[in-house]
Amino acid sequence: MVIPVHDVNPARRTAWVTYALILANVLVFLLTPGTAASVTGEGGLAELCRLQAFLDQYAAVPRELLHHRLPGLVPTGDTGVGPQGPDCVVGPPDYDKSPELSVLTAMFLHGGWLHLLGNMLFLWIFGNNVEDRLGHLRYLLFYGVCGYAATYGFALLDPDSGAPLIGASGAVAGVLGAYLVLYPKARVWVLVPFLIFLPLRLPAWIVLGFWFGLQAVYSSGGAVSAAGTVAYAAHVAGFVAGMLIAWPLRRGTPPPPEPGGPLFGRRARPGW
Repeated sequence: MVIPVHDVNPARRTAWVTYALILANVLVFLLTPGTAASVTGEGGLAELCRLQAFLDQYAAVPRELLHHRLPGLVPTGDTGVGPQGPDCVVGPPDYDKSPELSVLTAMFLHGGWLHLLGNMLFLWIFGNNVEDRLGHLRYLLFYGVCGYAATYGFALLDPDSGAPLIGASGAVAGVLGAYLVLYPKARVWVLVPFLIFLPLRLPAWIVLGFWFGLQAVYSSGGAVSAAGTVAYAAHVAGFVAGMLIAWPLRRGTPPPPEPGGPLFGRRARPGW
């Protein structure tokens, strides 16, 4: 997997919405129960139970989205001792959850700091140009639409799943799809693991096309990652949604500047 670090595609205006989305995702992550455990790797049963209760209330669940049936028993956030030993206490939900609204709240939840940083890195690099092309308000609506398309796309493929779906991955995938349509020839600096991390400057269509291909392969082998919170099929759905929405705008999009200098190595880095 290549790691993007910078694109050679200056924006004309400040990407206030992209920055606000990144800030909101970070703040929500820091306020999510169990965040300390995900950062330090040390978490007890009490933190795990609070996190499960939090996700049951605010994460998107395919079974709830398509069947509009909430579970009769959910984690309460408390711990107790049962026949199998200490465990999370379950009981009837004491909240009224809207499955449709949970798609929005789930877009700002992340399962760990690597999950968060990965999403925010891609949003930081590619979001500013898409926001520049769409405008602030349309970009915000575009981001939300892609997130909803990604979540419902996954739910349709696995309608009986009770696994909570969280993360900005689907919405960010929509941003990547739009970038691929609007700026396929823009150069992107990436780090390629080859003995060491080798810096290369590649066209966006290679970087993002490779990323999309990986997501498609992963989704065909298993819809959910090992963490149980990142749905590869949602990435595919969000990416395709972003491409379709941006397609009518491709003709009027100014091309990115042609970068000079070598395509890789230390001599190329001052041009970042």
